[in-house]
Amino acid sequence: MKRRHLLLGAAAAGAAGAWLARPADAGGPALAYFEGLQRALGGLPAMPTLVVDRQRLRANLGRIRQTAHPKLPLRVVVKSLPALGLLDAAMAAWATRRVMLFNAPQLALVAMARPDVDILLGKPLPASAARWALEQPGDARFDPGRQIQWLVDTPERLAEYAVLAKGRGQPMRINIEIDVGLHRGGVETGNQLATMLGLLRNEPLLHFAGLMGYDAHLAAIPDLAGNRASAQAEAQRRYAAMLALARERLGPADAAWTLNTAGSPTFHLHDDRHAPNELSVGSAAVKPSDFDKPSLAMLEPAAFIATPVLKTMDEFRLPVGAETVSRLAGWWDVNQRRALAIHGGHWLADPVSPPGVAPSGLYGASSNQQVLVASPSVPLAVGDWVFLRPRQSEALFLQFGAIVVIDQGQPVEHWPVLPASA
Repeated sequence: MKRRHLLLGAAAAGAAGAWLARPADAGGPALAYFEGLQRALGGLPAMPTLVVDRQRLRANLGRIRQTAHPKLPLRVVVKSLPALGLLDAAMAAWATRRVMLFNAPQLALVAMARPDVDILLGKPLPASAARWALEQPGDARFDPGRQIQWLVDTPERLAEYAVLAKGRGQPMRINIEIDVGLHRGGVETGNQLATMLGLLRNEPLLHFAGLMGYDAHLAAIPDLAGNRASAQAEAQRRYAAMLALARERLGPADAAWTLNTAGSPTFHLHDDRHAPNELSVGSAAVKPSDFDKPSLAMLEPAAFIATPVLKTMDEFRLPVGAETVSRLAGWWDVNQRRALAIHGGHWLADPVSPPGVAPSGLYGASSNQQVLVASPSVPLAVGDWVFLRPRQSEALFLQFGAIVVIDQGQPVEHWPVLPASA
């Protein structure tokens, strides 16, 4: 009997512990900041909308410029800020006309719309895409031979650009991508770079413009046992060795050479003691959640998706045939007792207001009308807005049409986004 009582007691204690381990109620009313955004959107059509807070954007841009080394100019990464309004705000705040572009349609549009910019390609375009961009109507003030640096990563691609330049009879500036440790692309060996420099030296229409070494991997390396410092030192060593080889083969470095590096996760790591002479930054200006890093703690999220609630359900129900599963889920987790359907969904984004709203892992995602779950503590009704925070900016920003710019609680501008492209 004593053993039986012990077993029953243990079972009862286990059941009580499991009951106490159930998820707590995470729900609540919308946060004051998002209530303000909802009021600002009140006069606009109720549909999925990308919102940028201009006050936060301006503050972020200023803090980025203050954090970056003062002697290193900033280059705006347009794929991460894919609207002329965002581009203009960044160029003004950073006193720069340097931009980085990643695809032919956006290259053609920016060259037409902002003919005074200096363009560096951020990835090697196939020669056919470069040809297409050069064939688009342009502004007579924009000189592709002087204002575009085409990024090239292999001798084979460089040979393709030589054919393109000769076929068009057009000079082309070439920036060579070097691998400084990320291993995603770029020249890895001195022999490969020497071959490319030889090709450049022998082709009068191709002009060496500099080097680009992207080092975003440094922010992802755990800072244990000196791993991150070691990786950064190796990136600096590789960059310096490639630059030294370029100087050896082409003569002393021209002051006009562009020696680009960094990105939003790593711009703060650089100073003027090493080879690079400019830094690229983009996403940090709006700070999507993938950039919640200690080094960017001084920045605030400045962009959100706002979308209206189309339907509310006081009881979360899975489709016919699976209702028992949803009843059990609601019994176990108070945060799965209510449900709501939003306009759109399945974005690279996470709900942030009202608190406690979350995607249903049981119902599945939908790009048309996603079901979210919440507790009864979330006072959402049809027509209210749910706010989500993007995880990234570059592709996601192109999914909503014009960006709605909010300033001091009012919608003040609509910024069209650039053409959708990868």
